[in-house]
Amino acid sequence: MYLRKGKSNGKTYLSIVKGYRDKASGKNRGKVILSLGYLEKLEKEYSDPIAHFERVAEEMTRAEKENNPPLTITIDKAKTLTKDKGNRKNFGYAALSRIYHELELDVFFRNNSRGLKAGYNVSSIMKLLVYSRILSPASRKKTYEMKDRYFDKTDFSLDDVYRCLSFVNKLKDKVQRHINNKVGERYGRSCELVYYDVTNYYFEIDEADRLRKYGVSSEHSPNPIVQMGLFLDTNGIPVSYRLFPGSTNDCETLSPLSSELRREYNFGRVIVAADRGLNTQRNIQSNILNQSGYVYSQTVRGGKQEFKEYVLNEQGYRHVSEGFRIKSKIAARELEVTDIMSGRKSKINIYEKQVVFYSREYAERARAERSETILKAHDMVNNPDKYNRATSYGAAKYVKGIVFDNKTGEVAKAIPTFDYEKLSEDEKYDGYYSIVTSEIDKRDEEIIGIYKGLWKIEEA
Repeated sequence: MYLRKGKSNGKTYLSIVKGYRDKASGKNRGKVILSLGYLEKLEKEYSDPIAHFERVAEEMTRAEKENNPPLTITIDKAKTLTKDKGNRKNFGYAALSRIYHELELDVFFRNNSRGLKAGYNVSSIMKLLVYSRILSPASRKKTYEMKDRYFDKTDFSLDDVYRCLSFVNKLKDKVQRHINNKVGERYGRSCELVYYDVTNYYFEIDEADRLRKYGVSSEHSPNPIVQMGLFLDTNGIPVSYRLFPGSTNDCETLSPLSSELRREYNFGRVIVAADRGLNTQRNIQSNILNQSGYVYSQTVRGGKQEFKEYVLNEQGYRHVSEGFRIKSKIAARELEVTDIMSGRKSKINIYEKQVVFYSREYAERARAERSETILKAHDMVNNPDKYNRATSYGAAKYVKGIVFDNKTGEVAKAIPTFDYEKLSEDEKYDGYYSIVTSEIDKRDEEIIGIYKGLWKIEEA
């Protein structure tokens, strides 16, 4: 509290005011607690009214603090929470709520749903879905059932949640542009280098549809999948994404999407960091034409003999740490190009950097993961009738002399033996990984950093 000296009818008027912050406007305001009167009248009662009432304001502030002391909450770190959740609330989502409002998503959904004749608040539903997706991922139904864990208003039904999703889906491109602009304004967006990768996720549905189609699942699921291409900025913050039917090959997503989003988001130099699914001639040509760079993984086991000999040759490796070594070279890659005027095809050479590294940790992991496959392969040798083409997946490559019926997939002929030569060949390359990159002026450590980041994404 403080003493305010205002003007009224040309005279000085004193009052004691309590300051507070207006939540709506965010501005500091004051509320009059005690009106004292005109200064000239108070001077007849007090020798120095201003000094006197400043002390009074200080005493009133002190008395208020004594009557309303700060509340202290004590937490016993050794105590275990009971399973009965009761009315337990989540305080941690306050950090997410701040980011949500800094990005002005509440404003965006309010402005874009003005003409929506619905009995629910779009932003309230989206807050629930966003917070829960980060803190406790679950189905829409389960998320709705746990809505009371938050302090936000949740006066909507489960049907409202499903209806809202259909509405927000129509805004997906618009909301991506909004978030991109707000990230740039609030936190700074750097798109001088942009990274791209493709992943997919499956749906437990009985039949495929227009978008959810059968394809190669990153989780080896037999269910229909959806492909997602994702762009990240220089700092690893998502910029934009696009969805593709599950039957779309990874290599077919980059070229059209890169050109479209480059114009829309004003990308700088794009660095495509991806696994071997995008390592195709067409994508490399697209990278070069767009003056983009790339970091692609490539197989060692499936490489040419010359490349395998280079990998296994100990000469040239630099030991970075215990159990980790690396080497690289500049190599030519032959591309077939088509003249747009004549349609005539010709071959050209481009030069890229091949980076090979060995990790003892990866080698141990590969052997551990393969151990179950080897046990399954030995069982196939002893009991071939137990298996068919589908159930023998992975293990069949270590078994010789087994033939499957093309129509039924059942074992048609079996004089199986274990293929120790194939196992020995695979073990030879355990721990060796290779990437190719157009960034030949970058240090190896930086290239490794890019690839390790990609590896973690794939593993997650």
